[in-house]
Amino acid sequence: MDKDLRTILEMLLKFRRERDWEQFHRPKELAISIVLEAAELLEEFQWKTDDEIKKYLEEGGLELVKEEVADIAIYILLLSNDLGIDLIKAIKEKLKKNEDKYPVEKSRGNAKKYDKL
Repeated sequence: MDKDLRTILEMLLKFRRERDWEQFHRPKELAISIVLEAAELLEEFQWKTDDEIKKYLEEGGLELVKEEVADIAIYILLLSNDLGIDLIKAIKEKLKKNEDKYPVEKSRGNAKKYDKL
């Protein structure tokens, strides 16, 4: 694992331990929390046009978006740790699968799902 990522994970684990929150952070609860935080992120963009989003982000909304993204990342790191998933390795493996499913010559500039290419 990347040194910076390891440092952040250690900070998160210390934070959680000090509050005795391990008991609440079972895999199901962490997965639920990821979805809930993702919904909060989506809410920051809901009902806004592209121009409204740009203005919103420039006028302070980016700070709220950043906090929601951080919340999602925190729960993903904790869940990965608790399940013994090497997050960096998992991302690299998934990227390789996606490269195979979405070859450049078929998918460049195309938003279709791999089975529709």
